[in-house]
Amino acid sequence: MSKAIKNQKAILNKFGIEQLNPMQEEAQLAIHSSSEVVLLSPTGTGKTLAFLLPVIAELDTDCSEVQVLIIAPSRELVIQIEQVTRNMGTGFKINSAYGGQSFSKDKINLKHRPAILIGTPGRIADHFRRNTFSKEKIKTLVLDEFDKSLEIGFESEMNEIVSALNHLKKKILTSATQEVAIPRFVGLTNPIEVNYLSEGSSQLKIKIIISPLKDKLEILVATLKHIGNQPGIIFCNFKNTIQRVSNFLTENNIAHGCFYGGLEQQERERTLIKFRNGTHQLIIATDLAARGIDIPEIKFIIHYQLPMREHEFIHRNGRTARVNNEGTAFVLKWEGENLPD
Repeated sequence: MSKAIKNQKAILNKFGIEQLNPMQEEAQLAIHSSSEVVLLSPTGTGKTLAFLLPVIAELDTDCSEVQVLIIAPSRELVIQIEQVTRNMGTGFKINSAYGGQSFSKDKINLKHRPAILIGTPGRIADHFRRNTFSKEKIKTLVLDEFDKSLEIGFESEMNEIVSALNHLKKKILTSATQEVAIPRFVGLTNPIEVNYLSEGSSQLKIKIIISPLKDKLEILVATLKHIGNQPGIIFCNFKNTIQRVSNFLTENNIAHGCFYGGLEQQERERTLIKFRNGTHQLIIATDLAARGIDIPEIKFIIHYQLPMREHEFIHRNGRTARVNNEGTAFVLKWEGENLPD
């Protein structure tokens, strides 16, 4: 690993970044100086780079085992973090592990141990049970979007993972909301909190569009025609709603892709590829897409259905107006609906 690149300036040059923002600088200082850090900052402000830079700087170039474990709540977010880490071009081996990817492929990837392993709670817990790799050299644990990964649905796996890591020296937790209490099993004693949630520097505009009817299909198409040919995401709460909206857009000759949990992983990845390369400018999605899709060019999002939980409203809006770019969140509502606070 003698060719590993840990120079921050060289890494930032690869992203065309001249200087870190204040949140990233403060986070970097906190991670270098403390064993426990909770990083709270709005979506799109660069949290991934904020924790990756100091974590990579502290990697041991002579170690041939997994040193850093990053847990994220969805496959899409795992893939996104992996892409950012690879784009840093450090020379360290990086791998991901998540459901929907064959276990045999994981074993091949992990035969030669990565310095950084990124995965979902269920798949990482499975590897721990099978002793696929040594846990002794894992010194850093990152829980990205911990408000999701520490929810009740993941609690058992997360408890299992944290309990098995007996040689940790650093724990880093990140989130774009402050909605979820950190469970006791995470083992935080006196964390440094880097909190930029109230900075209010977002370039996001929120526009409310009143629909005279509960059925908002006509107002949706009118809104899309008003916006024009720009990349955006339409958010729905349910798969059957996505299918209904998709059929109506098809009838109106509006090209789009669909993205929800019931799709095969390959279909979801194909949708994102077509979106990124401009084959279609629209994705209709559930809240699954509200985390992990980092495409700076997204100009708008539309809340076709209002989210069922307030913090999902924040995560949806965070898909646009990322890293000082402008963006608009359109809220389609009829008179009988209440907006999130």
